[in-house]
Amino acid sequence: MADEEPTSIWMLPERQERSGPGRRPGYSREQITRAAVLIADAEGVEAATMRRIAGELGTGAMSLYRYVPRRDDLLDLMIDLAMSDVELPDTPSGDWRADLALLARQTRAAGLRHPWLITLLTSRPTLGPQLLRVHEFALGALDGTGLGIDDSTGLVGMLDDYTHGAIRRELGWLEEARRTGLDPERWKRDYMGPYVRRVVESGEFPLFNRSVLDSRTAHLTPEERFRHGLDRVLDAIAALIPSLRTRSAERPARPLRRS
Repeated sequence: MADEEPTSIWMLPERQERSGPGRRPGYSREQITRAAVLIADAEGVEAATMRRIAGELGTGAMSLYRYVPRRDDLLDLMIDLAMSDVELPDTPSGDWRADLALLARQTRAAGLRHPWLITLLTSRPTLGPQLLRVHEFALGALDGTGLGIDDSTGLVGMLDDYTHGAIRRELGWLEEARRTGLDPERWKRDYMGPYVRRVVESGEFPLFNRSVLDSRTAHLTPEERFRHGLDRVLDAIAALIPSLRTRSAERPARPLRRS
C-alpha cells in the first residue's frame, strides 16, 4: 500500500482528548508547541525533539504524534506560534510607511526573542494563520496606494528580505559575542581592529577605507542601524508608489546654486 501524501497541519483537525478516571490528561497542539518553543529558545531548535517535549510534559513521545504527526508539522506550528509575537493592529492605520515600519520592528523583536525563528522562516515554505495575519496586514498597508497586487507583494517581499537579513546579522553578532566572551565593541576593537587598521593603512581598498573612516553609521546601536536601513527600504518603496512618484515629478526643480 502506497504511503499517504502528507497533509498540511493546518488541514488536520485538532485532536481533543478528555481526561477521566484512570486516564492520562489529554494535550493540545498549543501545549506541545509552546513546550517546543521554550526548549528552542533556550537550547536551539534541534533540541526540541518529541522525546524532549514529552519529557517536559510528563508523557510518552509516541502519544504526542497523535496531535503533531510529523517533525515538519512541529516546525510549522513553532514558526506560527513565534509569529504571534508580532503585535499589529487589526487593520492598517492608513499611513503605509508607519504601518510597514511597525511590522518590521515587531518582526525584529520576535526574531531576537526566538533566535531560531528567522532561519526556519526563510528556509521552509509555510503559511500558517499567524503568518497569513502578518502578510495580510503588510499588503493592506499598501492597498489603496495605486500599486497593483504584484508590485505590493514584491515590495512586501523586499521589506521581509531586508528585515530577515538584518536580524540574521544581528544574531550573528550576538552569537559571536557569546562564543568569544567579547561584546561587539570589544570584538571590533580588540579582535578585528588591528587587522582593519592594517587594511586601511595599505590603501589597497579605498572604498572600504571610506566605509570605515567616513561612515556616519558605524557607531550606531543595532536598533539604530536597523532603523536606518529600514528608512532606506521604505524610501525605495515610496519611489514606486504612483501618487508619490507623480508628486515628485511635478515638484519644480531647485535652481542650481552659483559659486
